[in-house]
Amino acid sequence: MNNSITNVLVTGASNGIGLDLTKKLLQEGAAVIAITRSGEIADFSHPRLTIIQGDISNEESIKIAANQVKELGIKLDCLVNNAGVGLDLGDEIPTAALMNATFATNTTGTVLFTEAFLEHVKDGGQIVFLSTAMALVRNIAPNAPAYRMSKAAINIYAVMLSQRLADKNIRVTPLHPGWVQTRMGGDTAPVTIEQSANGIYKAITENTHTGKFWNIELDAVEEF
Repeated sequence: MNNSITNVLVTGASNGIGLDLTKKLLQEGAAVIAITRSGEIADFSHPRLTIIQGDISNEESIKIAANQVKELGIKLDCLVNNAGVGLDLGDEIPTAALMNATFATNTTGTVLFTEAFLEHVKDGGQIVFLSTAMALVRNIAPNAPAYRMSKAAINIYAVMLSQRLADKNIRVTPLHPGWVQTRMGGDTAPVTIEQSANGIYKAITENTHTGKFWNIELDAVEEF
């Protein structure tokens, strides 16, 4: 499988892991399409960076973004589904509001976004989903019910998608980016944003598995 990456799309690229990964990809020579809710990235630009407005929790917004990429005439080497929310990380009791809002982005939105962009991923390319080890069954705890379940659902979708796309040699990877010092992870998390971005980049360029859960902290496949 060809691990060279020239054109990459990253969702949720305005801050946190998405922004650092975007910068890392640009540093390594890739051209990046960054999807952000605002359609911009504050105080950052690059000649190989294209920023497109998109809200993955909104189906019409997804369609508009997909059409814009189609107009660019670009085939993607890699689609990175980074955008996500963790609205109930400190909660144990699920509520309708938090379940619906979390699944709208982490699951339904991510799935619909991916489906809309499949035609833009080249044969032999790859699709990455930022998931979490919190969604693995052996790691289940009482907190963050919506977050854990939404990411567990994405793990399942990733495996299903890897089977659908096997004939196109498209690698599909649900990935644990570590417990990271983002707004979601908090300042006491053990992994810096830069370390996480570097680990994700390494997985993109070196991992050869498809339909397997990748843990950047282990730098290896981890069982579901």
